[in-house]
Amino acid sequence: MQEQIVIGEVLKPQGIRGEVKIKPLVDDPADLKKVRKVFIGGAEYKVLSARTDAQAAYFALSGVADRNAAELLRGRQMLADRADLPALDEGRYYIVDVIGCTAVTENGERLGEIADILPAHTDVYVLRDGARETMFPAAEGVILDVDIENKTIVLCARRFAQVAVEQDKP
Repeated sequence: MQEQIVIGEVLKPQGIRGEVKIKPLVDDPADLKKVRKVFIGGAEYKVLSARTDAQAAYFALSGVADRNAAELLRGRQMLADRADLPALDEGRYYIVDVIGCTAVTENGERLGEIADILPAHTDVYVLRDGARETMFPAAEGVILDVDIENKTIVLCARRFAQVAVEQDKP
């Protein structure tokens, strides 16, 4: 498992004192208020303050004293140590842990590897197998089991066939 997890993307400076607005990539943005240090572009920043609303998080970071310094972080990923994040409830997983898992049907048929998860009301999984790319929502009954330790996700073949959309990679 990766020790650092992407928790957001820097959207823009917020105000003139170096605060940055973050697009959270976690289920509950309020969890980000507990983070004490973050990493952006390989540099470590101490979190001086953090606040959230329903759509965004706002961080004041050590070494980012003004709007110009905050502007340099625009568009970059923000990471945090896994140990600094709250423990997940049973049946919940970080996206970074699911990417790379092999997807199989309940009969053992290999479907491909999870290449990405697109956050949405119902997350959309991107499954790749060679030149074939298939997208499917994490709708009810599609995912039967997730085994992070063995990097395997078991899908219901019938439900998968109903909701999956296949396309050739460009």
